[in-house]
Amino acid sequence: MFVGGVTITNATLHNDDEIVRKDLMIGDTVWVRRAGDVIPEVLGPILSLRPSTASRFLMPADCPVCGTPAVREVGEAVSRCPAGLTCSAQRKQAFLHFAQRRAMDIEGLGEKIVDQLVDQGLVMTVADLYGLTVLQLSGLDRLAEKSAQNLVDQINRSRDASLSRLLFALGIRHVGERTARDLAQYFQSIESIRSASAETLMQAPDVGPVVAQSIREFFMRPDHAQIIETLLRQVRITRLDDRPAVAPAPQAGVSSAQALPLAGLTVVLTGSLGALSRDEASDWVVALGGRASGSVSAKTGLLIAGEAAGSKLQKAQELGIRIMDEPEFMALIARYRS
Repeated sequence: MFVGGVTITNATLHNDDEIVRKDLMIGDTVWVRRAGDVIPEVLGPILSLRPSTASRFLMPADCPVCGTPAVREVGEAVSRCPAGLTCSAQRKQAFLHFAQRRAMDIEGLGEKIVDQLVDQGLVMTVADLYGLTVLQLSGLDRLAEKSAQNLVDQINRSRDASLSRLLFALGIRHVGERTARDLAQYFQSIESIRSASAETLMQAPDVGPVVAQSIREFFMRPDHAQIIETLLRQVRITRLDDRPAVAPAPQAGVSSAQALPLAGLTVVLTGSLGALSRDEASDWVVALGGRASGSVSAKTGLLIAGEAAGSKLQKAQELGIRIMDEPEFMALIARYRS
């Protein structure tokens, strides 16, 4: 489906209340839009196309994989399996999250390989990845010895990590990349984070009671403590995060953070940049004091537009948002490279 200039392959529905409110049924043909010009959103059914066989969706009462009764917490929109890593489906997702590019960046550790590793009992936790051998991996379906060696090399490469990447990779609920970076910068070590009380955790930027409690509960679990101890024997934390180092121009009476050129700005990237990948550009936005966002709104302070910029550029122009092209952005970066 082609919507708003992009091809939409799927749109997620996980909120039972929204499914009821929008009167959605199994078998419906639906209206879809890109909410905020980014996220595919199901608006509702096309009633004239509803088949006579359409039926109501019922949220499963038990986890369809491990059979544990599902739990929907007060104030939450979704039902969850509370089994954690004892549920093989959650265990597989934990591996995929750990290996993703913005986490530990283990190229080649995809869904099919993770399925086999878990199903064959070769790994139980993410720490077990660092004990895998070429012999074990080459025994997997569609993984020859050379590919197995490449994967082992990628796993070994990930042993040199930043604290923020490791925190994000652990999959702590409510801890995304930005929160992981804030925690790394504030506490400086994983030991300080692990031992911090909820009250102490809330002293870090943008960490409120819900996030602090989630972090505290994660590190208090004995099984998580064991996983982390094993990980720390395998992984070297050599830096706080992976943002580019900057050399802010000193100004009298102004802190280094305030002196950064994008301090306090919400910045949106659109189009293709020839000199940087999107991830590298986002890292520079954060390093220069800004907050990278995926959608344009009245709160956007700056739009960086590369080649073939589309609807986001048009919306920014309509809202009177400051626009910077790639040469200007690269010139800005050049001034602040360490």
